[in-house]
Amino acid sequence: MNDSSQERPTETGTENRRRGEDGFTWQAGATSFSALHHADAPLLLPNAWDHASAVALAAQGFEAVGTTSLGVAAAAGLPDGTAATREVTVRLARQLGGGTFLLSVDAEDGYGQGPDDVAALARELAAAGAVGINLEDRLASVQLHAAKIAAVKAAVPDLFVNARTDTYWLGDGGHVETCRRLDAYQQAGSDGVFVPGLSDPARITTLVTTLDVPLNILYSPLGPTVAQLGDLGVRRVSLGSLLYRRALGAALGTAADIRAGRPPRGVAPTYTEIQALSAEGSTDAWHHRHHRVPVPVYRSLNTGS
Repeated sequence: MNDSSQERPTETGTENRRRGEDGFTWQAGATSFSALHHADAPLLLPNAWDHASAVALAAQGFEAVGTTSLGVAAAAGLPDGTAATREVTVRLARQLGGGTFLLSVDAEDGYGQGPDDVAALARELAAAGAVGINLEDRLASVQLHAAKIAAVKAAVPDLFVNARTDTYWLGDGGHVETCRRLDAYQQAGSDGVFVPGLSDPARITTLVTTLDVPLNILYSPLGPTVAQLGDLGVRRVSLGSLLYRRALGAALGTAADIRAGRPPRGVAPTYTEIQALSAEGSTDAWHHRHHRVPVPVYRSLNTGS
């Protein structure tokens, strides 16, 4: 089915709330998010795991923020990649969907469901305010993953579908197999494709020439810079779970420093600045998209509360 009732997210309280004084709507957000993949510079998409991390990133000037399935799962005490986080992911999308940024949600493989179920999930996420969804194939059936993509595009045509293949993440990185999968996902209607684990410049350049949609690469501290990836033809660079893992590493390092009698290193927001992030989420901030909150000035750990 592809009747008019399926062509846009259900009109909900969240959607109504977004119709702020500047007339900004979900449709406008979806259009803006798609356009970011066709700009002069690649879209750098940081990935958040909760409300505070997402709002803090938006306050730093990131127009779009994604979620990280690993970070969301770990923060909830659940395993990643096991279809255990559907409920917590939808709940987080509802928290973030009315924010001052464009939201893309990492939905694993659709949580192990069939095409119709994944389409229903897409409707929920779009109604919550998400303008993008990331779906991974985990090297499972190409036909099934393509069917999921097609079902999502039929249900919410303007939701940006980023189709991920795990040929480099879980497999041996074969170029032929990568192209076979990505071609099927393009044909099914994906708006972009994602190949995490691929960082070799020559292979990236070759892959770009085979694609009709924007290529998303997972940033690697040991790989090309964002600017270099852009020069190779990459249009979106995701940070994945990197920010979550570094935040956890910073917490462990701080505790270790204090235990060893050393002053903690690095910087951290103050108590008041964190409170301000929560306050930002409790107000009708959507219509202030073009009036972004001031960037917090993070102070060193040993000078703030």
